[in-house]
Amino acid sequence: MGNYLVTVKDVYKQAAVNPEKGLCCTTTPIWQLPELIIPKKMLEMNYGCGSTVNPRDLVNNPKILYVGVGGGMELLQFSYFSRNKNSVIGIDPVEEMLAVCEENLVSAEQENKWFNPEFIDLKYGDALNLPVEDESIDVAAQNCLFNIFHDNELEIALNEMYRVLKPHGRLSLSDPVSESPMPENLKNDETLRALCLSGAIPLQDYINRITSVGFGTIEIRAKRPYRILDPLNYETNKNILIESVEICAIKDPIPKDGPCVFTGKTAIYFGKEDSFDDKDGHLLIKNQPLSICDKTAGAIKKLGRNDIFISESTYFYDGGGCC
Repeated sequence: MGNYLVTVKDVYKQAAVNPEKGLCCTTTPIWQLPELIIPKKMLEMNYGCGSTVNPRDLVNNPKILYVGVGGGMELLQFSYFSRNKNSVIGIDPVEEMLAVCEENLVSAEQENKWFNPEFIDLKYGDALNLPVEDESIDVAAQNCLFNIFHDNELEIALNEMYRVLKPHGRLSLSDPVSESPMPENLKNDETLRALCLSGAIPLQDYINRITSVGFGTIEIRAKRPYRILDPLNYETNKNILIESVEICAIKDPIPKDGPCVFTGKTAIYFGKEDSFDDKDGHLLIKNQPLSICDKTAGAIKKLGRNDIFISESTYFYDGGGCC
């Protein structure tokens, strides 16, 4: 195990023993759902940089895997949508975090009449060797996967997620990204990396690493500014903007012309006819916005038409549209 992974374990061991609100990044958005009450200690241990919980992923009682349990908040949110015994698996390499999470789930049972801790199966393990069977998971999720791991371990972790997902299963990720180059001294700072700061990479690199292991569809669901690494507080000679992204990678086959990546582009046809058909599976109804993947946006632009508007990336995609 690399020294930085030891540091990661030490950071989160301390976080389990002495909860520190907002330890890494901003705190994860809290879903407001009927009869869902998040215990106070879970909120104090809300260490993620975004949310990996999305209701449209969680239909038909899915089997869910969450790696890095934290205080158990996202496990509780996931179990809200899948209320069968052991329907949510929580994995963590820090025994102290698992113990505190288990205590928090007991508190959650007291505050949520619908919740049973048996919905959640807590296991000791890590992202590099998941104790989960092949193709057994509908939805897998992890916060800050990219920032904690260096390249070799990241590839292993992504392949592990791909392995355990069923065909068309979904990998939900939330991570910091940065378009500015990260100075080597910060990139190699084990504590900053454990805090999910200095491992930030450009968004396109992030996407490329996901598709390189076989995921055929990528959805960028949110991207928002959240932290500045500045010369006053960090060893850098300029401000480095870090943004938080929420991404869903779907285990679809990769098409011959490459993965389908949705970054929030929209097409609007406003010509003389009722619709426009590009003869490649894309029908644009007049004055009806249609979400399209970046690949389709590029193909339509090449047609050179002056009656089709293609938006820039909004980095917000909520489903629908075509590729």
